[in-house]
Amino acid sequence: MIRKPEKTISIQEIEAASQIIRSGGLVAFPTETVYGLGANALDAKAVAQIFVVKERPAFDPLIVHICQLNDLFNLCKEVDDRALILANVFWPGPLTIILPKSDLIPSLVTSGLPDVAVRMPNHEVALKLIEAAGCPIAAPSANKFGKLSPTNAVHVRKQLPEVNCILDGGNCSVGLESTVVKLNDDGFVILRHGAITESMLLQYVPKSSGKNINPLPEASPGLMKSHYSPEKRVYIIGEHTIPEDTSDAALVNFHLSHYQGFKIVENLSKDGDLMEAAENLFQILHQLEDQDISFLVVEPVPEIGIGIAIMDRLRKAAFRFHNDIEMIKE
Repeated sequence: MIRKPEKTISIQEIEAASQIIRSGGLVAFPTETVYGLGANALDAKAVAQIFVVKERPAFDPLIVHICQLNDLFNLCKEVDDRALILANVFWPGPLTIILPKSDLIPSLVTSGLPDVAVRMPNHEVALKLIEAAGCPIAAPSANKFGKLSPTNAVHVRKQLPEVNCILDGGNCSVGLESTVVKLNDDGFVILRHGAITESMLLQYVPKSSGKNINPLPEASPGLMKSHYSPEKRVYIIGEHTIPEDTSDAALVNFHLSHYQGFKIVENLSKDGDLMEAAENLFQILHQLEDQDISFLVVEPVPEIGIGIAIMDRLRKAAFRFHNDIEMIKE
């Protein structure tokens, strides 16, 4: 079932946005995962604007979004049966598949790599925009590089005020970036965890025996150790030494029922629901980033199912604060 937007977007708005894409401009649009900053994936000059606006390093490849399965055969040099099985089962949806690219894809989209990352988003607005534009749309998250991912239009405006066209479809239903998989000779490797979990994939395609388990950061979007970072320092309970004085801090909890001494307390899910926690994660982090607090303390969630993806985002959000590094910009 294609997800309809929370907010009504007219045919005229879709057509106006598609004209911007066709003319080489940028459009921010909703998907079920996060909001994307899109450009015509076949236009290298248009794609270059994404890197400039996001302050994104050129070595970080983009995901190409399509609206029909046949597009896969135009964008990819090879599409094996396993990729088609995964596409037929999980598309439209939060799964990105990496395949050998065709000559139609500019090298800037893939950061010079021979493979392209492709997915079909499960959101009515995104699919209508791609269809109306008449071209695949390259789109990373609509935020500054390395910062919190946007799950509504307000988050986009906060980080990218220079983007004139934002299609406001309300809040994203998944709230985490898509799962990214690459197919090896003997099975799949998950390069980035998301809502489509290993156990779900295993029902249709075997897992790789272990080769290429630790890909280089440039192999896929979202693989850098530091990413998804709020402006406030992040501490994860059980992984970092928490300052004794938390009177000026916020707690983001999942199961904890006994807590005291925090200025603000936010709950990822009152019922301990991991899917709800994923949907709320970036929304809560955005809210707390704008509050008058010194730092964030986060309770870890169980690393099962989508919990693996949640903890991946949290560890990357905290990484730069505990490793004395600066965000890489280019």
